[in-house]
Amino acid sequence: MAKNSLTITDNRTGKQYELPIEEGGVVRASHFRDMKTAADDFGLMTYDPSFANTASCRSRITFIDGDAGILRYRGYPIEELAEKSNYLEVAYLIVKGELPNHKHYAAWEQNIKTHTMVHENIKKFMEGFRYDAHPMGMLVGTIGALSTFYPEANAITDLESRRLQTRRLIGKVPTLAAFAYRHTRGLPYVYPDNDLSYTGNFLSMLFRMAERDYQPNPILERALDVLFILHADHEQNCSTNAMRSVGSSQVDPYSAVAAATAALYGPLHGGANEAVIRMLMDIGSPKNVPDFIKRVKTGERRLMGFGHRVYKNYDPRAKIVKRIAYEVFEVTGLNRLIEISLELERIALEDDYFVSRKLYPNVDFYTGVTYQAMGFPMTMFPVLFAIPRTSGWMAQWAEMVRDPEQKIARPRQVYIGEVVRKWAPIDGRAEPTTREDAVSDQI
Repeated sequence: MAKNSLTITDNRTGKQYELPIEEGGVVRASHFRDMKTAADDFGLMTYDPSFANTASCRSRITFIDGDAGILRYRGYPIEELAEKSNYLEVAYLIVKGELPNHKHYAAWEQNIKTHTMVHENIKKFMEGFRYDAHPMGMLVGTIGALSTFYPEANAITDLESRRLQTRRLIGKVPTLAAFAYRHTRGLPYVYPDNDLSYTGNFLSMLFRMAERDYQPNPILERALDVLFILHADHEQNCSTNAMRSVGSSQVDPYSAVAAATAALYGPLHGGANEAVIRMLMDIGSPKNVPDFIKRVKTGERRLMGFGHRVYKNYDPRAKIVKRIAYEVFEVTGLNRLIEISLELERIALEDDYFVSRKLYPNVDFYTGVTYQAMGFPMTMFPVLFAIPRTSGWMAQWAEMVRDPEQKIARPRQVYIGEVVRKWAPIDGRAEPTTREDAVSDQI
């Protein structure tokens, strides 16, 4: 009977090592430390830039099969949750591990709404930003500032404290996001209205003007709710890795969420749907798509919104967003960029150049045109990502805190610099190098 192990022969010494293969086809990297040429040898390391094939944790939250185009939260298919649940219900599932019944959902919703208000000093803090400050930068700063309002959040091993901070963050991040938006528009801040739904309240804080009772359009409210569900968690992406890595130092969750939000700020992560919009605007018309495709193939241009680090099939979230986009257009009118999107998708999916490389539309491809139709400026796109991802970040953080195998994150490096150099007085030093690999040229 075959063993569930891997046998490695070290050709330097001729020694053989048997490494157990654990669940999911995992070999522990620590076993390579045993492979030495001498007693004082450090042992072997695995080299994996950007963690392309390294598992940093064991998780029960999100499952992705990129080849098959499958995404599940706690075992539930994303398609079913997007059709039948609302965001707060999915947030409960992600944070607590099960879908709530009526009693627990009512308590959860009330607990979240209790924490939608923010301290008045936060308003003063936010007013310190320039009128043209990026909303995402404002969000990073104000989330980090919350750690000074709730010093008890440092008790990360206390279950009740973790639960309280989770409710606070899920409740307050939409408020901070809406305040950031209103700040950039020079508009007075709108306080939460807890008679509305989670997404309805957010839309109210964004767009309410002089109405006595603001009522969001139900189709747009539901569309935003589904988009929040799709973005609630996505396994160990850049921002989630940042949440776990920063959180591993045992810092409070507000500081860790601020770090995760900062990671999401980047154009390769939360800003990707903005890049799609800019690409579509640059193409200008469906008739220009064939020429654009040719330039992509020659390396002159980059096709944004296609391909994914994990998915080697059609991103299941992209199919849902595409459907939601047309529901939004029924209310807002057709976004002219959608015609370019459809033509781009049609040509790309019929072209072996893209199909052979498994470059299929991802969630960002249709998200931007949908948000734009709903009236959101492009600067708000990553903010709209951060709001729902807060529940995923907090679930991942809590899982990390409880995991006895997790320690402070500290990857190894492969040192490729100078070995030993002799110090010389400043008057006797040679002209600094101008080599391309010199540190001074990289900063």
